[in-house]
Amino acid sequence: MTPKYLVWLRRFSQAAFLIFFLFLLVESRLPQDAYIDYTMVMGEEEDIRLDHPVTFFFQINPLTAITSLLSGHVWIKGILWSAAVIVMTILLGRVFCGFICPFGTIHHMTSTIRPALTGRRMIDANQKTPQQRVKYFLLFALLISAILGLNYAGIFDPIALLFRSLALSILPATGLGLKSAFDSMAVSDIHILNLISYGAEEFVSPVFGYGYPAYQTGWFIGLACLFIVFLNRIRPRFWCRTLCPLGALLGLLSRFSLLTLEQNEDNCTRCNRCVKTCLGAASPKPGQPWNSSECVSCFNCYMNCPEDALAFRFTGFKGRSAGPDMGRRAVLGSLTAGVALPYLSQLDGRIHRVSDPNLIRPPGSLPEKEFLELCQRCGLCMKACPTNAIHPALTEAGMAGFWTPNLMMKDAYCEYSCTLCGTVCPTGAIRQLTAKEKTGTPIRIGSAYIDRGRCLPWSGNAACIMCEEVCPVSPKAVYLQDSTVARPDGERLKVQLPYVDLKQCVGCGMCVAKCPVNGQPAIRVMAAGESRSKRNRILLTI
Repeated sequence: MTPKYLVWLRRFSQAAFLIFFLFLLVESRLPQDAYIDYTMVMGEEEDIRLDHPVTFFFQINPLTAITSLLSGHVWIKGILWSAAVIVMTILLGRVFCGFICPFGTIHHMTSTIRPALTGRRMIDANQKTPQQRVKYFLLFALLISAILGLNYAGIFDPIALLFRSLALSILPATGLGLKSAFDSMAVSDIHILNLISYGAEEFVSPVFGYGYPAYQTGWFIGLACLFIVFLNRIRPRFWCRTLCPLGALLGLLSRFSLLTLEQNEDNCTRCNRCVKTCLGAASPKPGQPWNSSECVSCFNCYMNCPEDALAFRFTGFKGRSAGPDMGRRAVLGSLTAGVALPYLSQLDGRIHRVSDPNLIRPPGSLPEKEFLELCQRCGLCMKACPTNAIHPALTEAGMAGFWTPNLMMKDAYCEYSCTLCGTVCPTGAIRQLTAKEKTGTPIRIGSAYIDRGRCLPWSGNAACIMCEEVCPVSPKAVYLQDSTVARPDGERLKVQLPYVDLKQCVGCGMCVAKCPVNGQPAIRVMAAGESRSKRNRILLTI
């Protein structure tokens, strides 16, 4: 295939996979034709599943598969896809980075659209630097940490990082801006603006979400992603060259690639076009040893060479290029960090003791130690949650659980029969449950308790039965007893006082979200009583 057609094939593949990734991102939500009926009785619930394989990009990700295997000793679903990527890398080099990776495509676009560097500055920027060893440092640190039981790979993995950034920050922020603009148009006195606003809502909401979804630390997640993309203005594909642990893993595998770059030094006129357009700083210029571990298979050097001094050929293992220059300090540093992280992260005692009462894991979550071994912190469960109850943890789970899913029930709740979080989890950190299993077992994620000082009936301020009315459990976990309480002015008030039956409560948080007491609700949910932990039980009989 000629260089021109090969580059166009790469561009088409990049565009197709990026669009496919964005499509799956949008589709990672409650299906439009699905609904949740709170009047369903136990045993009649229908399972809600997503129509599209939203975990596809995680299944083809070798870093996800390897770290899950090392930390949790689990063969994740679809692991053969990642095995196929490994074989493809051995045969063709880092084609995943150049043809498939959606995050790599974004870096490629921002690096080539009106590049900040030109001429000699671009040549200097595309020279190999010691900073490119950092990605190998991160890779080995993550692998060693996974072996010792702490899976931090999802924080730096490009697929998880991109999905988390778009789903929890960029998309909600964009939707917030659009909806604010349309709301302003809806209240204007200009009729045509009203019509545009109402019509646009039909297209905006299915993509950006209904209502105003918000996530804890979403602002930081978005700023970190934008900063990483901005670094491409300093060096092309800065993330891919310097920081990407998946790129480092594929770079090690591409050391054995059968597809190599042939350099004809006799034809070379030293025009440096190959160096100017190289996006991986892989030293394609004839007379220099080509580094296949750094080549991201963009084929720009092949296309832009005017003298046919460069060509990609299948040369077999005899044409193997030099291995990646990782550096002794980077290797020793990664060993130290990989060993230190798992043990330093346990010094807060969150793993070996009863967890924070505010740490409420999604239904079906594995016990905390096993959960941290598998969770990729990708944000899929958070994006799929129809009530916006699942957020990235900040301090609730300690250092080891940073950005892992945590239910925050002040304004949301875990829908009684919903199991979407388990169906989209790519590694099995959240088990796949059926609605019947979740409600019939039942699966408990916590227990409700009443703050009598804030509760309207208990404090003698007003009558209220909201928590009992909205409780979805049958028989209800919140029950009422007739009583008389003294108002602050001394008057006796007949009320129905709410109580929580811990044997029935599953910790869904519906009562918390619907409590009429603003600010801090009068009824709250704590993690104690969750099914996944025997140490965190309240009643020994359930």
